[in-house]
Amino acid sequence: MTGAVIMIVVLVVVLPVGILMSGAFGAFALGRLLKRDADHRHEGSELLEVSEANPYAGPADG
Repeated sequence: MTGAVIMIVVLVVVLPVGILMSGAFGAFALGRLLKRDADHRHEGSELLEVSEANPYAGPADG
């Protein structure tokens, strides 16, 4: 009986959380890699500075 409860907990809680977390990590790593590649390819471009700017900053914020 204890083994069945442990198996249910693993199937319902542990596996879905593990899959979601590994997907989140994969998306983070892929985004970081692609951003670094784009920054490297377009180094020296004025558009790179625009992409790093904060669109919500007002004139007093810099």
